[in-house]
Amino acid sequence: MSPPSQPLPASPSAPAAAVATRLWHRFRIPARPPFRWDHSLDFVCGFPATRGEQVAAGAHLVKAWRIDGCLLLTRIGPSPADDEGPDPDSGGGPGVGSDGPGVEVTVAAPHSPSEHVLDALTDRLRFYLSLDDDLTAFASAASADPPFARVEHRLHGYHQVKFPSPYENIVWAILAQRTPITAARAVKLRLMQHLNPPLAGFGAEVTPFPSPDQLAELPLEVLTGILGNSRKAGYVSGSVRRLLEIEETFLRTGDVDEVERFLLSLPGIGPWSATFVMIRGLGRMERLPTDTELLKAGRRVYGAEVSASDLVSLAAPYGAQAGYWAHYLRAGG
Repeated sequence: MSPPSQPLPASPSAPAAAVATRLWHRFRIPARPPFRWDHSLDFVCGFPATRGEQVAAGAHLVKAWRIDGCLLLTRIGPSPADDEGPDPDSGGGPGVGSDGPGVEVTVAAPHSPSEHVLDALTDRLRFYLSLDDDLTAFASAASADPPFARVEHRLHGYHQVKFPSPYENIVWAILAQRTPITAARAVKLRLMQHLNPPLAGFGAEVTPFPSPDQLAELPLEVLTGILGNSRKAGYVSGSVRRLLEIEETFLRTGDVDEVERFLLSLPGIGPWSATFVMIRGLGRMERLPTDTELLKAGRRVYGAEVSASDLVSLAAPYGAQAGYWAHYLRAGG
């Protein structure tokens, strides 16, 4: 970690005590087939940037959220084999049907969440798990690409698990610059624990990532103390304030070139980070990342002689889903 350019303030206080939750709702979110929850769970368990921020328990994932100021704890898992009716410990929530693939979500919270918050949580989960992604054309292109077809076969039905929000991905991109992943992850967890308490439920204690307004309101000197780096604190603070000025809908669905230009205008976000956020934080698969890790993955699948320029040609048949091709290469190549 590079040294700060100014003296650090006092270290942040110790993490808060866990907040107990009660079970409130259970519902099902459908996914566009093909979909395999076990692939999603496997990816989350192995993703270095969020390790320690959720708990895997059998076939379920326990993860905390802060939605419109409301603290929520979710247990996410595969849809049941049939409609079993209300979960006896769910507080009378609706039963979960089984028409087609999808996930079952049980929500716990310190206080009963509003319908607006539950709708926002559902949207966030659909986004996080990429449940609406259509992989039909992607699988078809893979069938004509024998080396990659083996990768697609192993991961068939895997919908990219993104960062929970583009905002969190941007913060991570800044924290991880010129820093070992383990050190960046420790700083990220310290930031989370400073701003939110862990939530206790489903046999786990999990802390949510702070909301943009929480970070925007954090004095720069305090943020510097948490991150241990004044330059990165300035980047995080400046980027968060810019993000609060726009709608996330623009980032998700706006013109891809305009979105990329906006990302590049953020403090501390360069071309590599912008492409990273486009794919892993937004699911905008039109952009092909170019880095040494992708080249290594490409060589494992296509042969040691593959070059960076070859990757561009190999990705061409996947069109607007070239980013998915790259993600599959890295995740399963």
